[in-house]
Amino acid sequence: MTRSEFDDIRAFLADPGSQTGDLLAVARALVDDLEQARMREAVLRTHYLRLLTAARASVAAEYAGSHDPMTFVKHELGGRGQLPERGEAVQRILSDARTAAALLACLAERETKPRPRGSVRLRRCVGPGRSLPR
Repeated sequence: MTRSEFDDIRAFLADPGSQTGDLLAVARALVDDLEQARMREAVLRTHYLRLLTAARASVAAEYAGSHDPMTFVKHELGGRGQLPERGEAVQRILSDARTAAALLACLAERETKPRPRGSVRLRRCVGPGRSLPR
């Protein structure tokens, strides 16, 4: 759920003309959104844990003198369709990761940077079509 959707919900809840049934519908929608977010987080945690485990197993295999210590990481990346192609440039893979990290940093900075006083914030709803009952 986007920040503007939260702002719209706050405004709807503060409106004295809101009906009890409408508020209940909003509450149900919020609970559904929270459940979906919880499931996405659980899936991401599982993917992260599997990749971390594969990386640790690869390091342990290298310490033990295995002839192919990257087997565990290769298996995990291959299962997710993330195994690099043969001959793919290391710098390209690293630059993709750097670019993604820079974009995430910009988004985080934009969300935490306060708006200048007197600026008008345009309200718009994005994402799945959700409208508040009126």
